[in-house]
Amino acid sequence: MKAETSAIVYRSTGSWYTVKTQEQWVQCRIKGRLRLKGIKSTNPVAVGDRVMIAFENDTEGIITDVLPRENYIIRKSVNLSKQTHIIAANIDQVFLLITLNNPPTFTAFIDRFLVTAEAYQIPAVLVFNKLDTYSTAEKETLEDLKELYQSIGYDCYSISALNQEGVDQIRNLMRNKVSMFSGHSGVGKSTLINAIAPNLNLKTAAISEQHQQGQHTTTFAEMFDLPDACRIIDTPGIKGFGIVDMEPEEIGPYFVEFEQYLSQCKFHNCRHVHEPQCGVKDAVDRGEIAGSRYRSYLQLLEDDSQYR
Repeated sequence: MKAETSAIVYRSTGSWYTVKTQEQWVQCRIKGRLRLKGIKSTNPVAVGDRVMIAFENDTEGIITDVLPRENYIIRKSVNLSKQTHIIAANIDQVFLLITLNNPPTFTAFIDRFLVTAEAYQIPAVLVFNKLDTYSTAEKETLEDLKELYQSIGYDCYSISALNQEGVDQIRNLMRNKVSMFSGHSGVGKSTLINAIAPNLNLKTAAISEQHQQGQHTTTFAEMFDLPDACRIIDTPGIKGFGIVDMEPEEIGPYFVEFEQYLSQCKFHNCRHVHEPQCGVKDAVDRGEIAGSRYRSYLQLLEDDSQYR
């Protein structure tokens, strides 16, 4: 039997994992004890994880250990609110694909995603896709959204993956990095990845006319190697994004634009809800903090209390 060796997880299908060592691809299962380490996640091993494996034969093995993660991005499990699902690990940056319609991406979803990225210290880039489908009024709305998030400090790009407009900008940002692509089903993740790397030929699907939602074409997270030392992690479309493992007082700092107003709060532990003389609420009233961002903050506080 071969000695244990290190590998990177490229694909997870629930019970089997495709991993890559320096020499080869290996199909692996999890050693039973990995599930007993107090991990509340539905998947103790995630795409992007660095792991140790023991070979059972030339092409199959067992994952014996997960090496420490630099970071990971996580959400509440869809069916089990008390459990979590690690979407991917060891990520250099995450691209959130956004569409104004067909399907719509609401600011509450964007803000939840950004809070999670901030919490797990993963740089986030907002990519507004389907530029080719928007009316003049919709393009103005898009520019307003970009201006809002750029003013906070997030990089924003407008593209048409279908027409390959702006795709080179995204490709250049990906050099020498592990990049995760996320967003609702139907926003064009697979179309964009195909535009960046046509050889992957990922499946795409039309939007459901009845519900204006995308159909899931990516069932499991998967990582791909590209030229220029790029790695892409493609993820299943996300309908909702519940934050995980945060106390209410921890949520505010992840709204990065709040920070400059905290010194103006009368109370050092101000939650920016009902307290008098609150610098954050005053900034909202003056229009210096966007109302949509503040509403997202209040919604996250309310959601957090429901999970306690």
